[in-house]
Amino acid sequence: MTNSIEIWGKEIVTETISGIPYRIYKDRPRRIENLLAHADGWGERAHIVQGDRVLTFRGLHDAVAAKAAELAALNLAPQSRVFLLGWNSPEWVVNFWAILRAGAVPVLANGWWSAEELADALRRLTPALTLADAAGLRKMPAGAATAPWETPASPAPRNTRPEPIPDDENAPAVIIFTSGTEGRPKAVVLSHRSVLSGIHMILHITRRLPQQIGPDSGETALHTGPLFHIGGVQTLLRAVMVADRLVMPAGKFDAGVAIDLIATHRVARWSAVPTMVSRVLEHPDLAKRDLSSLKSLTVGGAPVHAELLTRIREGLPSVDARVPTGYGLTENGGQATAASGGDTAARPGSSGRPLPCVELRTLPPGDSAPDGEIQLRAPTQMLGFFDTAGSPIDGEGWLSTGDLGHLDADGHLWITGRAKDMIIRGGENIAPVAVESALMAIEGVNEVAVIGVPHPDLGEEVMAFVVLEADLSAEDLARALAGKVSSFAIPSRWHLQSDPLPTNHSGKIDKAGLARDMRARLAGAA
Repeated sequence: MTNSIEIWGKEIVTETISGIPYRIYKDRPRRIENLLAHADGWGERAHIVQGDRVLTFRGLHDAVAAKAAELAALNLAPQSRVFLLGWNSPEWVVNFWAILRAGAVPVLANGWWSAEELADALRRLTPALTLADAAGLRKMPAGAATAPWETPASPAPRNTRPEPIPDDENAPAVIIFTSGTEGRPKAVVLSHRSVLSGIHMILHITRRLPQQIGPDSGETALHTGPLFHIGGVQTLLRAVMVADRLVMPAGKFDAGVAIDLIATHRVARWSAVPTMVSRVLEHPDLAKRDLSSLKSLTVGGAPVHAELLTRIREGLPSVDARVPTGYGLTENGGQATAASGGDTAARPGSSGRPLPCVELRTLPPGDSAPDGEIQLRAPTQMLGFFDTAGSPIDGEGWLSTGDLGHLDADGHLWITGRAKDMIIRGGENIAPVAVESALMAIEGVNEVAVIGVPHPDLGEEVMAFVVLEADLSAEDLARALAGKVSSFAIPSRWHLQSDPLPTNHSGKIDKAGLARDMRARLAGAA
Protein backbone atom coordinates (compact mmCIF):
# COMPACT_ATOMS: atom_id res chain seq x y z
CA MET A 1 0.00 0.00 0.00
CA THR A 2 3.04 2.30 -0.21
CA ASN A 3 1.92 4.13 -3.34
CA SER A 4 -1.57 4.69 -1.93
CA ILE A 5 -0.15 6.09 1.30
CA GLU A 6 2.06 8.58 -0.53
CA ILE A 7 -0.75 10.32 -2.41
CA TRP A 8 -3.02 11.18 0.52
CA GLY A 9 -1.66 14.63 1.31
CA LYS A 10 -2.72 17.34 3.74
CA GLU A 11 -1.66 20.45 1.80
CA ILE A 12 -4.61 22.30 0.25
CA VAL A 13 -4.12 24.43 -2.87
CA THR A 14 -6.41 26.33 -5.23
CA GLU A 15 -6.65 24.54 -8.57
CA THR A 16 -8.76 25.51 -11.56
CA ILE A 17 -10.78 22.55 -12.88
CA SER A 18 -13.05 23.10 -15.89
CA GLY A 19 -12.78 26.83 -15.31
CA ILE A 20 -13.75 26.69 -11.62
CA PRO A 21 -11.25 27.50 -8.83
CA TYR A 22 -11.51 24.81 -6.16
CA ARG A 23 -9.74 24.35 -2.87
CA ILE A 24 -8.35 20.84 -3.22
CA TYR A 25 -5.64 18.58 -1.84
CA LYS A 26 -2.40 18.92 -3.82
CA ASP A 27 -1.54 15.22 -3.45
CA ARG A 28 -4.63 13.09 -3.83
CA PRO A 29 -5.96 9.78 -5.21
CA ARG A 30 -7.45 9.91 -8.69
CA ARG A 31 -9.64 6.82 -9.11
CA ILE A 32 -12.08 5.17 -6.71
CA GLU A 33 -11.34 1.59 -7.79
CA ASN A 34 -7.67 2.04 -6.85
CA LEU A 35 -8.72 2.08 -3.21
CA LEU A 36 -9.20 -1.68 -3.48
CA ALA A 37 -5.42 -1.98 -3.05
CA HIS A 38 -6.07 -1.33 0.64
CA ALA A 39 -8.29 -4.41 0.90
CA ASP A 40 -5.31 -6.68 0.31
CA GLY A 41 -3.51 -5.10 3.21
CA TRP A 42 -6.20 -6.18 5.67
CA GLY A 43 -6.09 -9.85 4.62
CA GLU A 44 -8.55 -12.26 6.19
CA ARG A 45 -10.11 -9.76 8.56
CA ALA A 46 -13.89 -9.54 8.33
CA HIS A 47 -15.21 -6.70 6.19
CA ILE A 48 -18.97 -7.28 5.70
CA VAL A 49 -21.07 -9.21 8.22
CA GLN A 50 -24.74 -9.93 7.55
CA GLY A 51 -26.33 -12.69 9.57
CA ASP A 52 -24.18 -15.80 9.21
CA ARG A 53 -22.46 -14.44 6.12
CA VAL A 54 -18.97 -12.95 6.42
CA LEU A 55 -16.98 -11.37 3.57
CA THR A 56 -13.32 -10.80 4.38
CA PHE A 57 -11.18 -8.09 2.80
CA ARG A 58 -9.25 -10.72 0.84
CA GLY A 59 -12.57 -12.27 -0.16
CA LEU A 60 -13.73 -8.85 -1.37
CA HIS A 61 -10.63 -8.47 -3.53
CA ASP A 62 -11.07 -11.92 -5.12
CA ALA A 63 -14.82 -11.59 -5.63
CA VAL A 64 -14.46 -8.15 -7.24
CA ALA A 65 -11.79 -9.47 -9.63
CA ALA A 66 -14.02 -12.37 -10.63
CA LYS A 67 -17.12 -10.24 -11.08
CA ALA A 68 -15.26 -7.55 -13.02
CA ALA A 69 -13.90 -10.20 -15.39
CA GLU A 70 -17.44 -11.52 -15.89
CA LEU A 71 -18.66 -8.01 -16.74
CA ALA A 72 -15.72 -7.37 -19.06
CA ALA A 73 -16.61 -10.54 -20.97
CA LEU A 74 -19.89 -8.86 -21.87
CA ASN A 75 -17.88 -6.31 -23.90
CA LEU A 76 -19.10 -3.26 -22.04
CA ALA A 77 -18.03 -0.02 -23.69
CA PRO A 78 -15.89 2.28 -21.51
CA GLN A 79 -18.03 4.39 -19.17
CA SER A 80 -21.09 2.20 -19.80
CA ARG A 81 -23.83 2.72 -17.25
CA VAL A 82 -24.72 -0.34 -15.19
CA PHE A 83 -27.73 -0.21 -12.88
CA LEU A 84 -27.20 -1.65 -9.40
CA LEU A 85 -30.60 -2.51 -7.95
CA GLY A 86 -30.80 -4.26 -4.63
CA TRP A 87 -30.74 -4.06 -0.87
CA ASN A 88 -27.69 -4.00 1.37
CA SER A 89 -25.78 -7.27 1.07
CA PRO A 90 -22.27 -8.62 0.40
CA GLU A 91 -23.29 -8.98 -3.27
CA TRP A 92 -24.22 -5.29 -3.45
CA VAL A 93 -20.76 -4.34 -2.17
CA VAL A 94 -18.95 -6.71 -4.57
CA ASN A 95 -21.02 -5.55 -7.55
CA PHE A 96 -20.40 -1.87 -6.79
CA TRP A 97 -16.62 -2.31 -6.81
CA ALA A 98 -16.71 -4.70 -9.77
CA ILE A 99 -18.60 -2.27 -11.99
CA LEU A 100 -15.97 0.37 -11.29
CA ARG A 101 -13.12 -2.09 -11.83
CA ALA A 102 -14.62 -3.07 -15.20
CA GLY A 103 -14.41 0.56 -16.32
CA ALA A 104 -18.17 1.15 -16.13
CA VAL A 105 -20.24 3.61 -14.10
CA PRO A 106 -22.49 2.18 -11.36
CA VAL A 107 -25.96 3.72 -11.31
CA LEU A 108 -27.34 3.26 -7.81
CA ALA A 109 -31.04 2.57 -8.16
CA ASN A 110 -33.29 3.18 -5.16
CA GLY A 111 -34.57 -0.08 -3.74
CA TRP A 112 -37.75 1.65 -2.58
CA TRP A 113 -38.83 2.54 -6.11
CA SER A 114 -42.04 1.21 -7.53
CA ALA A 115 -41.95 -0.70 -10.82
CA GLU A 116 -43.11 2.46 -12.63
CA GLU A 117 -40.37 4.59 -11.11
CA LEU A 118 -37.75 2.00 -12.01
CA ALA A 119 -39.01 1.75 -15.59
CA ASP A 120 -38.85 5.52 -15.93
CA ALA A 121 -35.25 5.63 -14.66
CA LEU A 122 -34.23 2.83 -17.04
CA ARG A 123 -35.75 4.69 -20.00
CA ARG A 124 -33.94 7.88 -19.10
CA LEU A 125 -30.47 6.48 -18.43
CA THR A 126 -30.46 3.60 -20.94
CA PRO A 127 -28.02 1.35 -19.04
CA ALA A 128 -26.04 -1.34 -20.80
CA LEU A 129 -27.38 -3.80 -18.23
CA THR A 130 -28.73 -4.13 -14.71
CA LEU A 131 -27.50 -6.18 -11.77
CA ALA A 132 -30.54 -6.81 -9.58
CA ASP A 133 -31.27 -8.97 -6.56
CA ALA A 134 -34.41 -11.13 -6.40
CA ALA A 135 -36.61 -8.27 -5.17
CA GLY A 136 -35.26 -5.94 -7.85
CA LEU A 137 -35.75 -8.48 -10.63
CA ARG A 138 -39.46 -8.67 -9.81
CA LYS A 139 -39.76 -4.95 -10.66
CA MET A 140 -37.72 -5.07 -13.87
CA PRO A 141 -39.62 -4.45 -17.11
CA ALA A 142 -39.79 -7.34 -19.57
CA GLY A 143 -36.89 -7.50 -21.98
CA ALA A 144 -34.48 -5.39 -19.95
CA ALA A 145 -30.84 -6.54 -20.13
CA THR A 146 -29.65 -8.08 -16.87
CA ALA A 147 -26.60 -9.97 -15.59
CA PRO A 148 -26.34 -12.32 -12.60
CA TRP A 149 -26.40 -10.73 -9.15
CA GLU A 150 -24.19 -13.41 -7.61
CA THR A 151 -20.39 -13.60 -7.86
CA PRO A 152 -18.97 -16.27 -10.21
CA ALA A 153 -17.93 -19.44 -8.44
CA SER A 154 -14.50 -19.55 -10.12
CA PRO A 155 -12.36 -16.60 -9.02
CA ALA A 156 -10.39 -14.63 -11.59
CA PRO A 157 -6.60 -14.42 -11.25
CA ARG A 158 -5.68 -12.02 -8.46
CA ASN A 159 -4.30 -8.54 -9.07
CA THR A 160 -5.78 -8.33 -12.55
CA ARG A 161 -8.36 -6.03 -14.09
CA PRO A 162 -10.11 -6.50 -17.45
CA GLU A 163 -8.52 -3.50 -19.18
CA PRO A 164 -6.28 -0.59 -18.06
CA ILE A 165 -8.35 2.43 -17.07
CA PRO A 166 -7.01 6.00 -17.55
CA ASP A 167 -6.50 7.93 -14.32
CA ASP A 168 -9.02 10.66 -15.19
CA GLU A 169 -10.35 11.98 -11.91
CA ASN A 170 -12.93 14.16 -13.66
CA ALA A 171 -14.63 11.28 -15.47
CA PRO A 172 -18.06 10.12 -14.24
CA ALA A 173 -17.65 7.61 -11.41
CA VAL A 174 -21.11 6.96 -10.00
CA ILE A 175 -24.68 8.13 -10.55
CA ILE A 176 -26.93 8.53 -7.52
CA PHE A 177 -30.58 9.55 -7.59
CA THR A 178 -32.06 12.31 -5.52
CA SER A 179 -35.60 13.65 -5.45
CA GLY A 180 -36.30 16.98 -7.09
CA THR A 181 -39.20 19.36 -6.79
CA GLU A 182 -40.35 18.54 -10.32
CA GLY A 183 -41.48 15.19 -8.99
CA ARG A 184 -39.14 12.62 -10.53
CA PRO A 185 -35.79 11.47 -9.16
CA LYS A 186 -32.81 13.38 -10.55
CA ALA A 187 -29.72 11.46 -11.62
CA VAL A 188 -26.71 13.12 -9.99
CA VAL A 189 -23.45 12.42 -11.83
CA LEU A 190 -20.45 12.40 -9.49
CA SER A 191 -16.87 12.22 -10.76
CA HIS A 192 -14.04 10.28 -9.15
CA ARG A 193 -12.79 13.63 -7.86
CA SER A 194 -16.19 14.37 -6.34
CA VAL A 195 -16.30 11.18 -4.29
CA LEU A 196 -12.63 10.97 -3.37
CA SER A 197 -12.42 14.61 -2.26
CA GLY A 198 -15.19 13.93 0.23
CA ILE A 199 -13.58 10.89 1.83
CA HIS A 200 -10.18 12.64 1.79
CA MET A 201 -11.54 15.51 3.89
CA ILE A 202 -13.23 13.18 6.39
CA LEU A 203 -10.10 11.07 6.83
CA HIS A 204 -8.03 14.22 7.23
CA ILE A 205 -10.11 15.83 9.97
CA THR A 206 -10.49 12.52 11.83
CA ARG A 207 -6.75 11.75 11.55
CA ARG A 208 -7.37 8.53 9.65
CA LEU A 209 -5.32 9.11 6.50
CA PRO A 210 -3.42 5.96 5.40
CA GLN A 211 -0.10 7.24 6.69
CA GLN A 212 -1.69 7.97 10.09
CA ILE A 213 -3.06 4.49 10.84
CA GLY A 214 -1.39 1.21 11.69
CA PRO A 215 -2.03 -2.51 11.26
CA ASP A 216 -4.47 -2.53 14.17
CA SER A 217 -6.76 0.03 12.54
CA GLY A 218 -10.46 -0.56 12.19
CA GLU A 219 -13.63 -0.72 14.23
CA THR A 220 -16.84 -2.69 14.18
CA ALA A 221 -19.50 -0.36 12.79
CA LEU A 222 -23.24 -0.82 12.36
CA HIS A 223 -24.50 0.29 8.95
CA THR A 224 -28.28 0.72 8.83
CA GLY A 225 -28.68 3.18 5.95
CA PRO A 226 -29.16 2.23 2.28
CA LEU A 227 -25.94 1.70 0.37
CA PHE A 228 -27.52 3.41 -2.64
CA HIS A 229 -27.38 6.78 -0.86
CA ILE A 230 -24.22 8.93 -0.97
CA GLY A 231 -23.64 8.15 2.71
CA GLY A 232 -23.51 4.45 1.88
CA VAL A 233 -20.84 5.00 -0.76
CA GLN A 234 -18.72 7.07 1.63
CA THR A 235 -19.10 4.36 4.29
CA LEU A 236 -17.79 1.68 1.90
CA LEU A 237 -14.81 3.79 0.89
CA ARG A 238 -13.91 4.58 4.50
CA ALA A 239 -14.24 0.95 5.54
CA VAL A 240 -11.78 -0.24 2.89
CA MET A 241 -9.34 2.50 3.84
CA VAL A 242 -9.33 1.97 7.62
CA ALA A 243 -10.28 -1.75 7.88
CA ASP A 244 -13.73 -1.29 9.38
CA ARG A 245 -15.94 -4.33 9.88
CA LEU A 246 -19.42 -3.34 8.67
CA VAL A 247 -22.33 -5.15 10.32
CA MET A 248 -25.50 -4.89 8.23
CA PRO A 249 -29.00 -6.01 9.13
CA ALA A 250 -30.92 -7.97 6.50
CA GLY A 251 -34.04 -6.10 5.47
CA LYS A 252 -35.39 -2.72 6.49
CA PHE A 253 -34.41 -0.99 9.69
CA ASP A 254 -35.78 -2.47 12.90
CA ALA A 255 -34.81 -1.00 16.26
CA GLY A 256 -34.87 -4.37 18.01
CA VAL A 257 -32.59 -5.90 15.38
CA ALA A 258 -30.21 -2.93 15.66
CA ILE A 259 -30.01 -3.39 19.44
CA ASP A 260 -29.32 -7.11 19.00
CA LEU A 261 -26.57 -6.47 16.44
CA ILE A 262 -24.85 -3.89 18.64
CA ALA A 263 -24.86 -6.27 21.60
CA THR A 264 -23.92 -9.43 19.66
CA HIS A 265 -21.12 -7.97 17.54
CA ARG A 266 -19.86 -5.47 20.13
CA VAL A 267 -20.41 -2.59 17.73
CA ALA A 268 -18.29 0.45 18.54
CA ARG A 269 -19.60 2.99 16.02
CA TRP A 270 -22.96 3.73 14.46
CA SER A 271 -24.01 6.45 12.00
CA ALA A 272 -27.76 6.97 11.76
CA VAL A 273 -30.55 9.42 11.04
CA PRO A 274 -32.40 10.80 14.09
CA THR A 275 -35.44 8.60 13.44
CA MET A 276 -33.40 5.41 13.87
CA VAL A 277 -31.77 6.67 17.04
CA SER A 278 -35.11 7.72 18.47
CA ARG A 279 -36.65 4.30 17.81
CA VAL A 280 -33.74 2.51 19.47
CA LEU A 281 -34.07 4.76 22.53
CA GLU A 282 -37.77 3.95 22.76
CA HIS A 283 -37.42 0.17 22.30
CA PRO A 284 -38.22 -2.00 25.34
CA ASP A 285 -35.09 -4.15 24.77
CA LEU A 286 -32.76 -1.20 25.23
CA ALA A 287 -32.38 -1.72 28.98
CA LYS A 288 -32.13 -5.51 28.65
CA ARG A 289 -29.02 -5.70 26.46
CA ASP A 290 -25.38 -4.77 27.05
CA LEU A 291 -24.65 -1.96 24.61
CA SER A 292 -21.56 -0.69 26.43
CA SER A 293 -19.37 -1.37 23.36
CA LEU A 294 -21.05 1.52 21.51
CA LYS A 295 -18.77 4.51 21.96
CA SER A 296 -19.42 6.66 18.90
CA LEU A 297 -22.77 7.74 17.47
CA THR A 298 -22.90 10.11 14.50
CA VAL A 299 -26.30 11.57 13.65
CA GLY A 300 -27.07 13.13 10.27
CA GLY A 301 -29.91 13.81 7.86
CA ALA A 302 -31.61 16.34 10.16
CA PRO A 303 -30.62 18.80 12.90
CA VAL A 304 -29.76 17.24 16.26
CA HIS A 305 -31.77 19.02 18.92
CA ALA A 306 -30.96 19.28 22.60
CA GLU A 307 -33.84 16.93 23.50
CA LEU A 308 -32.38 14.08 21.44
CA LEU A 309 -28.91 14.63 22.91
CA THR A 310 -30.38 14.34 26.41
CA ARG A 311 -32.16 11.12 25.50
CA ILE A 312 -28.94 9.68 24.05
CA ARG A 313 -27.01 10.46 27.22
CA GLU A 314 -29.67 8.76 29.34
CA GLY A 315 -30.39 5.76 27.10
CA LEU A 316 -26.88 5.09 25.77
CA PRO A 317 -24.54 6.18 28.57
CA SER A 318 -21.49 4.49 27.00
CA VAL A 319 -21.72 6.85 24.01
CA ASP A 320 -19.64 10.00 24.22
CA ALA A 321 -22.10 12.67 25.34
CA ARG A 322 -20.85 14.80 22.47
CA VAL A 323 -22.53 13.46 19.33
CA PRO A 324 -21.03 14.66 16.03
CA THR A 325 -23.21 15.63 13.09
CA GLY A 326 -23.00 17.49 9.78
CA TYR A 327 -24.77 18.83 6.70
CA GLY A 328 -24.59 17.84 3.06
CA LEU A 329 -26.52 16.84 -0.04
CA THR A 330 -26.09 14.46 -2.94
CA GLU A 331 -25.48 17.27 -5.45
CA ASN A 332 -22.46 18.26 -3.37
CA GLY A 333 -21.14 14.71 -3.24
CA GLY A 334 -22.20 14.33 0.38
CA GLN A 335 -21.01 16.07 3.51
CA ALA A 336 -20.12 19.77 3.39
CA THR A 337 -19.90 20.67 7.08
CA ALA A 338 -19.04 18.83 10.27
CA ALA A 339 -19.84 19.52 13.89
CA SER A 340 -17.52 17.85 16.35
CA GLY A 341 -18.94 16.25 19.46
CA GLY A 342 -17.99 19.34 21.42
CA ASP A 343 -19.66 21.60 18.88
CA THR A 344 -22.89 19.62 19.08
CA ALA A 345 -22.93 19.72 22.87
CA ALA A 346 -22.24 23.46 22.98
CA ARG A 347 -24.47 24.36 20.02
CA PRO A 348 -27.27 21.80 19.68
CA GLY A 349 -28.95 22.26 16.32
CA SER A 350 -25.84 23.59 14.59
CA SER A 351 -24.50 21.78 11.52
CA GLY A 352 -20.89 22.68 12.28
CA ARG A 353 -18.20 24.33 10.19
CA PRO A 354 -17.30 23.78 6.52
CA LEU A 355 -14.91 20.90 5.78
CA PRO A 356 -11.35 21.86 4.76
CA CYS A 357 -11.95 22.22 0.99
CA VAL A 358 -15.50 23.57 1.20
CA GLU A 359 -16.36 27.21 0.63
CA LEU A 360 -19.75 28.26 2.04
CA ARG A 361 -21.76 31.46 1.82
CA THR A 362 -25.35 32.56 2.33
CA LEU A 363 -27.25 34.90 0.06
CA PRO A 364 -29.07 37.94 1.45
CA PRO A 365 -32.44 36.93 2.91
CA GLY A 366 -35.60 37.54 0.94
CA ASP A 367 -38.66 39.44 2.11
CA SER A 368 -40.42 36.35 3.46
CA ALA A 369 -37.51 34.55 5.12
CA PRO A 370 -35.23 35.52 8.02
CA ASP A 371 -32.19 33.86 6.37
CA GLY A 372 -30.78 33.54 2.89
CA GLU A 373 -30.10 30.51 0.73
CA ILE A 374 -26.96 28.48 1.45
CA GLN A 375 -24.46 28.11 -1.40
CA LEU A 376 -21.45 25.78 -1.55
CA ARG A 377 -18.35 25.49 -3.70
CA ALA A 378 -16.25 22.38 -3.29
CA PRO A 379 -14.36 19.82 -5.39
CA THR A 380 -16.93 17.27 -4.21
CA GLN A 381 -19.80 18.76 -6.18
CA MET A 382 -21.49 16.93 -9.02
CA LEU A 383 -20.64 17.16 -12.69
CA GLY A 384 -24.34 17.80 -13.25
CA PHE A 385 -27.67 16.04 -13.66
CA PHE A 386 -27.69 13.28 -16.26
CA ASP A 387 -30.81 14.23 -18.19
CA THR A 388 -32.30 17.26 -16.46
CA ALA A 389 -32.07 20.68 -18.04
CA GLY A 390 -30.45 23.40 -16.00
CA SER A 391 -28.12 23.16 -13.04
CA PRO A 392 -28.05 24.55 -9.50
CA ILE A 393 -24.32 25.32 -10.02
CA ASP A 394 -23.53 28.75 -11.48
CA GLY A 395 -20.65 29.75 -13.74
CA GLU A 396 -18.38 30.41 -10.76
CA GLY A 397 -18.99 26.98 -9.26
CA TRP A 398 -21.43 27.98 -6.51
CA LEU A 399 -24.06 25.32 -5.81
CA SER A 400 -27.45 26.63 -4.70
CA THR A 401 -28.66 24.16 -2.09
CA GLY A 402 -32.27 25.26 -1.73
CA ASP A 403 -31.75 25.38 2.05
CA LEU A 404 -31.93 28.50 4.18
CA GLY A 405 -29.53 29.30 6.98
CA HIS A 406 -26.86 31.55 8.45
CA LEU A 407 -23.32 31.44 9.80
CA ASP A 408 -22.68 32.57 13.35
CA ALA A 409 -19.66 34.60 14.44
CA ASP A 410 -17.56 31.45 14.89
CA GLY A 411 -18.35 30.11 11.42
CA HIS A 412 -20.92 27.48 12.44
CA LEU A 413 -23.78 26.85 10.03
CA TRP A 414 -27.38 26.91 11.21
CA ILE A 415 -30.08 25.46 8.93
CA THR A 416 -33.33 27.31 9.44
CA GLY A 417 -35.55 26.18 6.58
CA ARG A 418 -35.84 24.93 3.02
CA ALA A 419 -36.45 27.10 0.02
CA LYS A 420 -37.27 24.06 -2.06
CA ASP A 421 -40.56 22.27 -1.70
CA MET A 422 -39.34 19.02 -0.15
CA ILE A 423 -40.44 16.70 2.63
CA ILE A 424 -37.78 14.77 4.56
CA ARG A 425 -39.38 11.76 6.23
CA GLY A 426 -37.00 9.65 8.29
CA GLY A 427 -34.04 10.66 6.13
CA GLU A 428 -35.81 10.01 2.79
CA ASN A 429 -36.54 12.95 0.48
CA ILE A 430 -40.07 13.14 -0.92
CA ALA A 431 -41.13 15.52 -3.69
CA PRO A 432 -44.74 16.57 -2.93
CA VAL A 433 -45.53 17.11 -6.62
CA ALA A 434 -44.84 13.42 -7.34
CA VAL A 435 -47.42 12.38 -4.75
CA GLU A 436 -49.84 15.05 -6.02
CA SER A 437 -49.53 13.81 -9.59
CA ALA A 438 -50.23 10.23 -8.53
CA LEU A 439 -53.26 11.31 -6.50
CA MET A 440 -54.65 13.40 -9.36
CA ALA A 441 -54.54 10.31 -11.58
CA ILE A 442 -57.13 8.63 -9.32
CA GLU A 443 -60.68 8.86 -10.63
CA GLY A 444 -62.83 11.01 -8.37
CA VAL A 445 -60.00 13.29 -7.17
CA ASN A 446 -60.41 16.96 -8.12
CA GLU A 447 -57.69 18.86 -6.29
CA VAL A 448 -54.66 17.91 -4.23
CA ALA A 449 -52.07 19.61 -2.05
CA VAL A 450 -49.34 17.60 -0.32
CA ILE A 451 -47.27 19.07 2.51
CA GLY A 452 -44.93 17.95 5.25
CA VAL A 453 -46.02 18.30 8.86
CA PRO A 454 -43.88 17.75 11.98
CA HIS A 455 -43.58 14.24 13.38
CA PRO A 456 -41.83 13.47 16.70
CA ASP A 457 -40.11 10.34 15.36
CA LEU A 458 -39.70 10.78 11.60
CA GLY A 459 -39.01 14.52 11.62
CA GLU A 460 -41.78 15.04 9.08
CA GLU A 461 -44.67 13.01 7.76
CA VAL A 462 -46.64 13.37 4.54
CA MET A 463 -50.08 14.98 4.69
CA ALA A 464 -52.47 15.23 1.76
CA PHE A 465 -55.38 17.64 1.33
CA VAL A 466 -57.70 16.07 -1.22
CA VAL A 467 -60.87 17.48 -2.80
CA LEU A 468 -63.15 14.59 -3.79
CA GLU A 469 -66.15 14.23 -6.04
CA ALA A 470 -66.50 10.53 -5.34
CA ASP A 471 -67.07 8.48 -2.21
CA LEU A 472 -63.45 7.60 -1.45
CA SER A 473 -61.80 7.03 1.91
CA ALA A 474 -58.21 7.64 2.96
CA GLU A 475 -57.69 3.87 2.83
CA ASP A 476 -58.97 3.80 -0.77
CA LEU A 477 -56.54 6.53 -1.79
CA ALA A 478 -53.60 4.86 -0.04
CA ARG A 479 -54.32 1.58 -1.79
CA ALA A 480 -54.50 3.36 -5.14
CA LEU A 481 -51.07 4.90 -4.54
CA ALA A 482 -49.41 1.56 -3.78
CA GLY A 483 -46.98 0.78 -6.57
CA LYS A 484 -47.31 4.30 -8.03
CA VAL A 485 -45.03 6.07 -5.56
CA SER A 486 -42.48 4.83 -3.04
CA SER A 487 -44.02 3.32 0.07
CA PHE A 488 -42.58 6.01 2.34
CA ALA A 489 -44.19 8.72 0.16
CA ILE A 490 -47.77 7.51 0.75
CA PRO A 491 -49.45 10.08 3.05
CA SER A 492 -49.98 9.08 6.65
CA ARG A 493 -52.27 12.05 7.35
CA TRP A 494 -55.28 12.94 5.22
CA HIS A 495 -57.75 15.80 5.04
CA LEU A 496 -60.61 14.92 2.68
CA GLN A 497 -63.15 17.57 1.64
CA SER A 498 -65.60 18.54 -1.07
CA ASP A 499 -64.98 22.32 -1.05
CA PRO A 500 -62.18 23.74 -3.23
CA LEU A 501 -58.77 24.33 -1.68
CA PRO A 502 -57.82 27.94 -0.90
CA THR A 503 -55.80 29.83 -3.50
CA ASN A 504 -53.31 32.69 -3.32
CA HIS A 505 -53.28 35.94 -5.28
CA SER A 506 -51.87 34.25 -8.37
CA GLY A 507 -54.69 31.71 -8.40
CA LYS A 508 -52.51 28.79 -7.30
CA ILE A 509 -53.41 26.53 -4.39
CA ASP A 510 -52.10 28.19 -1.25
CA LYS A 511 -49.92 25.32 0.00
CA ALA A 512 -47.92 27.66 2.22
CA GLY A 513 -51.09 28.77 3.98
CA LEU A 514 -52.34 25.20 4.36
CA ALA A 515 -49.02 24.13 5.84
CA ARG A 516 -48.88 27.11 8.21
CA ASP A 517 -52.42 26.58 9.48
CA MET A 518 -52.05 22.82 9.89
CA ARG A 519 -48.75 23.09 11.73
CA ALA A 520 -50.24 25.65 14.08
CA ARG A 521 -53.23 23.38 14.68
CA LEU A 522 -51.03 20.37 15.37
CA ALA A 523 -48.82 22.40 17.71
CA GLY A 524 -51.89 23.56 19.62
CA ALA A 525 -53.17 20.01 19.96
CA ALA A 526 -49.85 18.69 21.28
